[in-house]
Amino acid sequence: MKLVDEFRAFVSRGNVVDLAVGVVIGGAFTSLVQGVVKGIIDPTVALLTGKGDATSIVNGFFAFGSGVLNFLLLAAIVFFVFVKPLNKLAQLTAKPAATPKPGTEDLLTEIRDLLKERRP
Repeated sequence: MKLVDEFRAFVSRGNVVDLAVGVVIGGAFTSLVQGVVKGIIDPTVALLTGKGDATSIVNGFFAFGSGVLNFLLLAAIVFFVFVKPLNKLAQLTAKPAATPKPGTEDLLTEIRDLLKERRP
C-alpha cells in the first residue's frame, strides 16, 4: 500500500475527523463562553457593585452577538468544507451491503418447511 493511500485511509477514518472537528468547534465554543463572561457577566457584576456602567453591558451584548455569529460561521465552514465532503467520500468508497441472490429466500423457506416436517 502506498504511503498516500495509507494516509488517506487514516484521515478518512471517522475517529480522526470527529476528533479534529471537536477540537476546532471546542476552541470556538471556548471563545464564545469567554465572550459571555468578559462581555456580559463581568460588566453586570461591576454594575451591581457600583464599579461599572450600563454601556459596558450593552457593548458586551454586541460582542456576544459577534461571538455567536463567528461560532456559527466557523461551524458551517467546518461542516461544508470538511465533514460533508468526507461523508460523501465515505459513501462512495463504502462497499455495498451483501444482498442475497434471487431465489435464496425461496430456498431458505423450503429448507425451513422441510425441517419442520422432520421434527417429532
